[in-house]
Amino acid sequence: MRTIRRTLIVVLLLMFAMPLCAVGQEREVGPDKTLSPYFFVHSDDPGIDRLPLQSTRADVEIAGVIAKVLVTQVYKNAGTRPIEATYIFPGSTNAAVFGMRMTIGERVIEARIEERQKARAEYEQARADGKSATLLEQQRPNVFQMNVANIMPGDIIKVELNYVELLVPEDGTYEFVYPTVVGPRYSNTPKAGASDRDAWVENPYLKEGEPEPFTFDIEVTVNSGIPISKMGCISHKTKIEYDGPGDAFITLEDTKGAGTKDFILRYSLEGAKIQSGVLLYPGPKEKFFLVMMEPPARIAQAAIPPREYIFILDVSGSMYGFPLDTAKALMRDLIGGLREIDKFNVVLFSGRAAVLSEKSLPATKANIDKALDTIERQTGGGGTELINALQTAFSLPRQEENVSRTTVIVTDGYVSCEAEAFDLVRKNLNKSNVFSFGIGSSVNRHLIEGMARCGAGEPFVVTHPDEAGKTAEKFREYIREPVLTQIEIEFDRLNAYDIEPLSVPDVLANRPVIVFGKYKGGAAGAVHISGYSGAGRYSTRLDISPKLEDNSNVALRYLWARHRIKTLSDYNNLRMDDKRVKEVTDLGLAYNLLTDYTSFVAIDSLVRNKEGDVTKVVQPLPLPEGVSNYAVGGLTCQKAMYRSPAVEECEAPSSGLDRLKGFLSNGASDKMQAMTGEKDAALLDAAANEDGADAVKEEVRKGADLNAKDARGRTPLMLAAMNGHAETVKALLASGAKVDAQDNDGYTALMHAVQSGHADIVKLLLENGANANVKAKDGKRALTLARESNNKKIVRLLEEAGAKR
Repeated sequence: MRTIRRTLIVVLLLMFAMPLCAVGQEREVGPDKTLSPYFFVHSDDPGIDRLPLQSTRADVEIAGVIAKVLVTQVYKNAGTRPIEATYIFPGSTNAAVFGMRMTIGERVIEARIEERQKARAEYEQARADGKSATLLEQQRPNVFQMNVANIMPGDIIKVELNYVELLVPEDGTYEFVYPTVVGPRYSNTPKAGASDRDAWVENPYLKEGEPEPFTFDIEVTVNSGIPISKMGCISHKTKIEYDGPGDAFITLEDTKGAGTKDFILRYSLEGAKIQSGVLLYPGPKEKFFLVMMEPPARIAQAAIPPREYIFILDVSGSMYGFPLDTAKALMRDLIGGLREIDKFNVVLFSGRAAVLSEKSLPATKANIDKALDTIERQTGGGGTELINALQTAFSLPRQEENVSRTTVIVTDGYVSCEAEAFDLVRKNLNKSNVFSFGIGSSVNRHLIEGMARCGAGEPFVVTHPDEAGKTAEKFREYIREPVLTQIEIEFDRLNAYDIEPLSVPDVLANRPVIVFGKYKGGAAGAVHISGYSGAGRYSTRLDISPKLEDNSNVALRYLWARHRIKTLSDYNNLRMDDKRVKEVTDLGLAYNLLTDYTSFVAIDSLVRNKEGDVTKVVQPLPLPEGVSNYAVGGLTCQKAMYRSPAVEECEAPSSGLDRLKGFLSNGASDKMQAMTGEKDAALLDAAANEDGADAVKEEVRKGADLNAKDARGRTPLMLAAMNGHAETVKALLASGAKVDAQDNDGYTALMHAVQSGHADIVKLLLENGANANVKAKDGKRALTLARESNNKKIVRLLEEAGAKR
């Protein structure tokens, strides 16, 4: 019994001796800590209300193809001290946010749109003056930050936002998505050098199972103008009432847990029709149009040439559990559907990237089985180094130049490196087009949609394993034959200008061609759209007349400006340009839109807090449904919103033994006792920051088992090697740890160090007699792994040690 206890202690100590790998957890990078989400700890100070957001509600009106949304957030201060609340919340990637107002009692303050820095300066001055104020900033196109200053004790402050978005049908189905929660983002950006735009990543989250700290509700009214044939909400239990063949009213049956996943409403119209045609807005200063043309029917090719597929699969900590199960189901359908004339490869990534094979493999049954077996063995753990994975995939050698290559990315998108990813995809467009699959209940759609847009592909979102087969088949359909290519737009007698987009991309999905723009003079003539489909040359005409002009189509001015801003922002992601920044800023100010460079600010005229002192409070968020604690670092207690003495002790610099005591005192011992199998392995992967060499030596002195194994057969030496802690490796080797012990897959500490890219650990193990030619169950040796990851330094070290392939 004593031996078992010691074994458990040394394994736990090794957990605390490794660098933290769990996605989003704070890590050491040299002297700098990285930005990271953290777990919220409830305060024992009744004077401070650290849960100020009481409710959020969305009222949605869908008329034709345009959705108008009113979002209402209610903040209340139940404490005895004035507070400033910060709330991070998501938005639609296509939303044009054009208005905000603040209500305090009977006073209503309309917000102004200002240049971003000016708006923040005005807000901070109002806060210092003791005035209640609200500031809305865009941190990403789909991540917004609300600050509300001087919420006095007993206050109830209501903030309302207005936005519009265009609903674009696909395969005859309309979809409205209302995102509810921002998932925890992984970042390797040092905290010390982080910009204000990235600071939001460091946000508190509640643990799995904790109830939402605020309520969420939504009501949707649909007026389609055409009879509705089918309607349903795939995310929530809803009640649908019809008031005519084309009118519906949708409400939630139960609001419990409703705010932890995207609200997704889908409907189709009678005869699978879509609302094609032209919308016109004859504004007082500018006139706007929207053209929406139904595409021709898809015609599949009789003979499809062979293709090469590179699948990039996220196996990081945030994918642990339900998301990874969903991704595995998708990968079974994607890879299982390949033809033998196709070739493929798989890149798995978390904190590091590893490839299935040095070169792409023929899609034989044996190779497909090998790939699927490798994928099935993944459990989810570690950081989310997407950029490294993309670089690895794009650097894979091409065997046949005449074979088209397609890259498929499968991830939840919980990273903060969107701009870098877009840049990398766009720069490698000559090597491969990119299709992206978002996995989970609340994915980062900005990343998923942006990578596909930059890679001339299509985005998909899979919220449940049951959707995997249908989504995979849709992907194969898109690959087989585009709906329409080489698209050209011509206007006859309509004086059109400022057209968006300037060049219409190929239509892969069965969705309409959409063109925004402005026009001068009268509404007359026609728009001609032409291109090539599977059946050959295609053209169609849509007539334009004065009767189409409608003053209720005011949303068109916001939608046009939003599309222009997105185009300019895409170019800025590739290469920042001051002129484009100014153009985006001017557009935001002219059209009253929230952008990267313009913000909304509302300031009350009354001085309500004469002392001027406020306590800053960051509203904690619930984890998205299906996302585990490992997305925020699992059970570690490195950082908490409220520093109680116990938490301060846990955070203070200490030995691995002290951290273990703090870890167990925070309730982890019960969790550890209950953990078995994959959960045990995942927790072992999620390690703490400090080097635990001294703690290891102490436990060895007490007689602990140096070669204890976790559920996956990994020893403390393997864990230290894979996580790159040289001092811990030295301590274990000096104490007599078995250098060539193998885990359940036949991997040694040397192989784990190679796979993780730690050249210093590889050198250390070789100097201590590690066998470089051990073969794992998958037939790989250390040199094979080094060549797969293209790590030349490690390859050289292994070759000098006599390693074989």
